[in-house]
Amino acid sequence: MENRPLSPRAVILLSGGLDSTTVLAIASAQGYDCYCLSFRYGQKQAIELQRAARIAEHFNARRHLILQLDLGLIGGSALTDNIAVPKDRDLERCTDIPVTYVPARNTIMLAHALAWAEVIGAAEIFIGVNAVDYSGYPDCRPEFLEAFTVMANLGTKAGSTAGDHFQIRAPLMTMSKAEIIRTGLSLGVDYSMTHSCYDPDADAACGRCDACLLRLRGFAEVGITDPAPYRGTI
Repeated sequence: MENRPLSPRAVILLSGGLDSTTVLAIASAQGYDCYCLSFRYGQKQAIELQRAARIAEHFNARRHLILQLDLGLIGGSALTDNIAVPKDRDLERCTDIPVTYVPARNTIMLAHALAWAEVIGAAEIFIGVNAVDYSGYPDCRPEFLEAFTVMANLGTKAGSTAGDHFQIRAPLMTMSKAEIIRTGLSLGVDYSMTHSCYDPDADAACGRCDACLLRLRGFAEVGITDPAPYRGTI
């Protein structure tokens, strides 16, 4: 029997949301062995971890780790602290960084993904950040990922011995939410498995936070109904 080359390994940051699930589908379709990494970091919307586990299993991830980080002790975000989640914002006019920003979250999560990638021999880390339809987070910009990539290759054994060894992949960076949804649908993503809401009530999304508004707008632009459950009538 002919020996087949091993598939390349990649670490996928998987929150259980629409974007990270689409990224997992993309990486899987590109032939990567996917090692999914999620975090219990003190977020109020812990339902997303249940979704992430189901999604990783659905896509036959080689492994799914859920790491414990208590960013709630640091606070400073409506997702981890006793701060109200903003509702019904006009996203076209908002220029401030909202209180749903979690201080340094992507830096922290990418650092853990980098450590795991080095251990398992993966050179690629996939993350679902987006600079088009997003809430203004500074750690979702191309400049941030470029800087992190430089750091990753300077501060690791693999990077220091193999040059530009690590790459941070952000395939959704320049897509609108509608384009992301269309891409996921073309790859067979079942978006009913995903959760995006910042302020859910049990399993139902609020429909009014920034994440819900962006998601609902994306599905409306695609011309289909969002399969996620929402409180009341959306």
